[in-house]
Amino acid sequence: MSGLRFALLSPIALLAGAFAMPGRAPAQCRLCDTPTTVPDQSSASMTIRLEVQARLDFDQILLLNSASSGTARIAPDGSSSTSGSIGALSGRAMVGSVIVRGEPGRLVQIGFPGSIQLFGLTGSSIRVRALTSDLPSAARLDSQGMLRFRFGGELDVSGNVEGDYRGDIPITVDYL
Repeated sequence: MSGLRFALLSPIALLAGAFAMPGRAPAQCRLCDTPTTVPDQSSASMTIRLEVQARLDFDQILLLNSASSGTARIAPDGSSSTSGSIGALSGRAMVGSVIVRGEPGRLVQIGFPGSIQLFGLTGSSIRVRALTSDLPSAARLDSQGMLRFRFGGELDVSGNVEGDYRGDIPITVDYL
């Protein structure tokens, strides 16, 4: 009797096993969907951080004649020059240095204002203009998610503007 029971239960076990087996696994076809060139907006991009390593600093300038104007220039490579009534620019003048951190490999757009005003303690002001950087035309974060660049500008001076001047340069950084 035990042989008959085994013979009857075997086909039932096989049928139960056939029904319990999973169906066909769906293939993962990359060519089945319509391709798109639009960045995936559903994935959260890393935020961009801007770290100022060194500020743009014209330090001290020598104004030869307060009745006329002059310009002091600092290029992104650290070279400096003067024109007009400015006789010399201090050897301690420094270019600005910035590190941008974000998503590795992403293209970024970095913007500078056309000019900014610097203000002294007495209420007088001078202008920094023509801000330039050593950025390539298509700035991209490296494989570590970093981009370093330096920037300089031109300081316009006219009149009796003795004193210390301060101001902020708003730098914008956006993913492309």
